[in-house]
Amino acid sequence: MPVATLLLFSAIDDPQRVRDAIVMLIALVLSIAVHEYGHALVADLLGDDTPRRQGRVTLNPLAHIDPIGTLLFPVIGFIGGGVLFGWGKPVMVNPLRFTRRFRMATGHMLVAIAGPAMNVVLALLVTLLYALLVRIRALDPASDVAQGVIRLILLNWVLMCFNLLPVPPLDGGTVLAWLIGDRYPQVIGFLQQYGFVLLLALLITGWVSYWLLPAYGIAFGSVTLIHRLLL
Repeated sequence: MPVATLLLFSAIDDPQRVRDAIVMLIALVLSIAVHEYGHALVADLLGDDTPRRQGRVTLNPLAHIDPIGTLLFPVIGFIGGGVLFGWGKPVMVNPLRFTRRFRMATGHMLVAIAGPAMNVVLALLVTLLYALLVRIRALDPASDVAQGVIRLILLNWVLMCFNLLPVPPLDGGTVLAWLIGDRYPQVIGFLQQYGFVLLLALLITGWVSYWLLPAYGIAFGSVTLIHRLLL
């Protein structure tokens, strides 16, 4: 699969686009690894040793890469229209193994929300590091490195917002089931059955972009705010 990805890179004529694609792919791999690590870590803390036995309680990106979803599909999307979209290898969780004093549904929700939460943590840490480096003049905001860092920050806010869409199989679907599952089981049943179709429709029509708009504001707003606070 990496060979196929390299062949796709060779199909891009513009060297700048190749560099952009590589930077975004690296950022995506790192962001997905942090996201999936969040799921695995919280499941492990709750007492389910399934992720640990599968080697998923690690920040090593290799443990979380899905060859198609993390490598091939994002490059195809970037070449096709500049849209970077991908996913990591799902973390297998067995709520029956939770030993903490939570309802099973609550434990499942905590595992689900841990992924987007880790993207927020990474975005904030990288934003702070970026602002500090710019403040001490160790990083030129106009440089390619700085632009790559900005993309990493933006990507993590986008991943957070996207994964909190209240549609299964996304993390937001699990959170929604925890919030209203007892009162509206028919709604959750419908979403679990047709959630993937609904998600696909949102992606194809572009309507998902409206949900992601706050991510752009948060990303650039946080960089600007922290930079000003450090001046």
